[in-house]
Amino acid sequence: MRDNLTQLSYVVAAVLFILGLRSLTRPDKARQGMQLAAVGMLFAICGTLINHEIVDYRWIAGGLVLGAIIGYPLGMWVPTTALPQRIAMSLSFGALASVLVGVSEYYNALHGVGEAIGTARMAALGFEVLLGSLTVTGALIAFGKLQEILPGRPLTFPGQNLANGLLFLIAFVLLVLVILDPTRTTAFYSMVGLAAVLGVLMVIPIGGADMPVVVALLNSYCGLAAAATGFALGNSILIISGSLDGASGFLLSILMSKAMNRSFSNVLFGAFGGGAPAAAVGAGGALPVRAISAEDAAIQLAYASRVIIVPGYGMAVAQAQHQVRELAELIEKRGGEVKYAIHPVAGRMPGHMNVLLAEANVPYDRLYDMDEINGEFPQTDVALVIGANDVVNPAAREDKSSPIYGMPILDVDRAKTVIVLKRGMAAGFAGIENMLFHAPATSMLFGDAKASLSKLVSEVKAA
Repeated sequence: MRDNLTQLSYVVAAVLFILGLRSLTRPDKARQGMQLAAVGMLFAICGTLINHEIVDYRWIAGGLVLGAIIGYPLGMWVPTTALPQRIAMSLSFGALASVLVGVSEYYNALHGVGEAIGTARMAALGFEVLLGSLTVTGALIAFGKLQEILPGRPLTFPGQNLANGLLFLIAFVLLVLVILDPTRTTAFYSMVGLAAVLGVLMVIPIGGADMPVVVALLNSYCGLAAAATGFALGNSILIISGSLDGASGFLLSILMSKAMNRSFSNVLFGAFGGGAPAAAVGAGGALPVRAISAEDAAIQLAYASRVIIVPGYGMAVAQAQHQVRELAELIEKRGGEVKYAIHPVAGRMPGHMNVLLAEANVPYDRLYDMDEINGEFPQTDVALVIGANDVVNPAAREDKSSPIYGMPILDVDRAKTVIVLKRGMAAGFAGIENMLFHAPATSMLFGDAKASLSKLVSEVKAA
């Protein structure tokens, strides 16, 4: 009876996971998708708790309480600007769980406790701890770079790709040796340690701008490690959820690379994503910049017929999404049309801008992706750029020497007038000058985005 209930709960959980993942493809269904996935996880946990193989609930109860104590603050109190590093930290925890389960199963089997290790089970355990150990340290390095505990620039050394390739080859050889003879404990534990070192060496050469891609890839590794755990334990829900996680994470990392018009291998091995500080200034430091007051910007917005708002990471940092919505509503009340242009990699993660604007109750039908909105910029009276940088940089389209050349961008520079809200002239994640800021049609409204937007709201009301 217990086994039937467990398997039934796993089936329900798997269906809810799939439906939840499907719902995440649409902004208006994303919240519902997360709720479905959460309910699915509840079914999976309950199904596991009634498993007949559990003989002592004390450690499990302690783990559930500890997990709730850690998880609630991470979910409720971490700001949206810190979600990528929170995800990286969660990946590290998840991968660590897979490693600990794998090491425990291996140790117990060698000492006559539990199921014996056959070739197939040893292969599953080996892949589990190899990918899991690599993900633990790699995710911690990604967290450090995103949180700016570690330098965001690529940390490279001569022959790094060759060295990493050799380390991976040695780890793979150790895996094969353990599969052929599970009693080789030295090879097993050496493989675990080597994979941990490899996780560090694989991530430190990648710059901070590419960390979201790396986090998506590590999410894939974590999912594959969970699937391998499922094979080793004979647990169907781990196999299903791990496979979903692994496949979706891998596809997401590829799609993000495509959105930047860069190959997947270039992200992993190209050491892009954080140039030297001197490169951020470039020759553009002496170019003219036209500043504008909030009063003048408000007049342009108040009498504009067509306005496109381009949100970026600066809006997220300032938490200015509510002021953006209020400004848009004022423009619409005066007869203007307002749309939002969303770049696929704006912010620090895919969908970052969608999440923030949804939080401010911006209608979903006003959000347009890059391909839908780019053709409308030439007919736009005012393009209002709020904290975006690299995703609106014309160098990606015009400067073949630029490291972001070829990356699809929002064609903001083709609007009749451009107003950029920015704290200063600092470069974006790519560390290069943005020529949009020096264009004749561009005006810069300097200051905190939230304060500037509040001022614009007041001035538009008074106009």
